[in-house]
Amino acid sequence: MSFIKEYAEKLVTAEEAVKVVKSGDWLDYGWCSATARELDKALAAHVVENDLVDLKIRGGILMWVPEIFKIENPADHITWNSWHMSGVERKAIAQGFAYYTPIRYSEMPRYYRDSKQDVDVAMFQVAPMDDHGYFNFGPNASHMMAMCERAKTIIVEVNKNMPRCLGGFEEAIHISQVDNIVEGPNPLMAELGAGGPATDVDKRVAELIVEEIPNGACLQLGIGGMPNAVGSLIAESDLKDLGVHTEMYVDAFVDIAKAGKINGSKKNIDRFRQTYAFGAGTQKLYDYIHDNPQCMSAPVDYTNDIRSISAIDNFMSINNAVDVDLFGQVSSESSGIKHISGAGGQLDFVLGAYLSNGGKSFICCSSTFMTRDGEMKSRIVPTLQPGSVVTDTRANIHYLVTEYGKVNLKGLSTWEKCDAIISVAHPDFRDELIAEAEKMHIWRRTNKDN
Repeated sequence: MSFIKEYAEKLVTAEEAVKVVKSGDWLDYGWCSATARELDKALAAHVVENDLVDLKIRGGILMWVPEIFKIENPADHITWNSWHMSGVERKAIAQGFAYYTPIRYSEMPRYYRDSKQDVDVAMFQVAPMDDHGYFNFGPNASHMMAMCERAKTIIVEVNKNMPRCLGGFEEAIHISQVDNIVEGPNPLMAELGAGGPATDVDKRVAELIVEEIPNGACLQLGIGGMPNAVGSLIAESDLKDLGVHTEMYVDAFVDIAKAGKINGSKKNIDRFRQTYAFGAGTQKLYDYIHDNPQCMSAPVDYTNDIRSISAIDNFMSINNAVDVDLFGQVSSESSGIKHISGAGGQLDFVLGAYLSNGGKSFICCSSTFMTRDGEMKSRIVPTLQPGSVVTDTRANIHYLVTEYGKVNLKGLSTWEKCDAIISVAHPDFRDELIAEAEKMHIWRRTNKDN
């Protein structure tokens, strides 16, 4: 049978496709920009019309509010299980129907394959079918193939605006594996900005990091203002022969590449390729990665594997933090019991970069933040708030960077580490931090003389 004929036979409306969903099912909605849209609308109506209950849905990094969230009393019908929280999902936590699934992002494909995760129905957006019968996952290779291998029913929603992201393995699904095809209204890709223009604090932190980056280094950037500022500064620098091996592909990489700084010639693996597990940004990013052979879309158990990261010389990992305490514990996913995002791959890159020959891992944050009441608070705290999740343990943090400096915390005793951390705190909070450190017996009286 020709692929065109098979396509026609499997083509149905979204309303027809979702009829397979029944109460108690486990559903997968895709990931980030691949999250179902037309199927989501049809499913929301199907749930209400048939009073479905106990639907357990997996997804992550929602970039818009799904229709299934908008039904009356969603907690009576669905439970959203997020692999990584966005702002949309944080609000759903407060509504009582969303929960985070703690993970090491690099292990996600294995969770599906080895743990035998139930997937009754998988529904997600894909790029149009190619001449060989493949639907590309777009910038979302991540864990998608592993999830599809576990799915009893697979429904793809074709979006002509989904970029076709080249890879090498597990970046597409063949029509023979698909049960139904839905053609949506082809919405433009959802855009994800970097959180506003870089602040003076962002720029100062970027300066401190960029001066540590050698020619030929391989970059991993997290999302947010500071990593984006680092990217902008790199694009304006004299650095050359840079490589990319990252969890998330962001706009900053496009700017660096277009400035002629990236060629991947010094990478030990995947030479000349910019390797990533998923990508989200502005239309500029989607246009750049579409059909671009320089960019390599790959599953997350490859991109985030410590063995892959550490195999690349001069690996530079740059990530944000919410809070850091005087023991060197880093929380990047919650503030107390208030959940913010997720573990993602930060720890994998922290560990992998340090194991890399010449590699460095940077945890960066502003020294302070302002509350809604206009009060200035320190991000460097004596101990993490009760309920705050430790993303990177005190044994794993390498460089800590704020606008007041950068310190290498590897191998330091508790009092040395405490002293170094306080040295990059905001001056207004240092005496208070010293007093608390003394109470915790991690401060030597001679520290002030060092």
